[in-house]
Amino acid sequence: MTRNQTMIAFLLLIVVQTASGCGFINNIRAKQEVNDGARAYKAGDFKEAQAHFESALELDPNQENAPIFRARAIQRQYRAGVSTPENQALAEQAIAAYEDMLRRDPSNEEAYNAIVQLYGLMKQEDKQREYLQRTANDQQAPGAKRAIAYAFLAGKQWRCSYDITEQTDNMQTVQRDNKTIKEYKKPADEAEFERARQCSNQGLELANQAVALDPTNDAAWAVKSNLLLEMSKMAQMEKNPEVKANFDRQYEEAIAKNRELSEIKRARKEEEKQRKAAEKAAKEG
Repeated sequence: MTRNQTMIAFLLLIVVQTASGCGFINNIRAKQEVNDGARAYKAGDFKEAQAHFESALELDPNQENAPIFRARAIQRQYRAGVSTPENQALAEQAIAAYEDMLRRDPSNEEAYNAIVQLYGLMKQEDKQREYLQRTANDQQAPGAKRAIAYAFLAGKQWRCSYDITEQTDNMQTVQRDNKTIKEYKKPADEAEFERARQCSNQGLELANQAVALDPTNDAAWAVKSNLLLEMSKMAQMEKNPEVKANFDRQYEEAIAKNRELSEIKRARKEEEKQRKAAEKAAKEG
């Protein structure tokens, strides 16, 4: 190797080491920004928290926690029901932050749910439904993600039915076996009854698609149980006790499955919490 070649190799080594050192320092600074952002968030200063999380991402674009923390901080600044341009812009900014989170982690349930929720709070139901339907129909999307979309859509159909069946004129309370229970009767307007039936039928079909895609989704089982309860109400309205009993049985099965899965999810969260606490204690020790 000539003297010039040796010098070039030496200079390249210095550049690589310097770059590596800068990356290491930036990683440390990014973690500090995340910690500062967490303190600001806990104190209720969400705008300052957002600034810290964004600084963390500038220092380290691959920072693991900053993307979701940034999205949360922006969302907490949004005030539901306030229609000023500035407030609406915050909601759009939060949606964009959650969408960035989904690009990093397509299966992130929190980010997906937050986008759906924000569209609802903004009263942009068409955008919300379009967003859900696009995901539900996306054959390339993970089954768990599509299941969430189907469950949300099923929930909208449940609300359509529930708002009819629970009208004061469509139910009455009676005493039976020393218990006060609700009994349901057909709406005076037959078209209202048919609309409730159509919504619950469509909703149950969507809930079944959600369960088929992800049998472990507790929310899908919850909305399925609610829709089966709507079907039971309508069977009672039509004075068909056998059909009602069948829907009641399916409802009990669905709600039991929901409780089972919810308990599993709770236990896993607790295990994860304990694991992280143990890791933190080990590092500090």
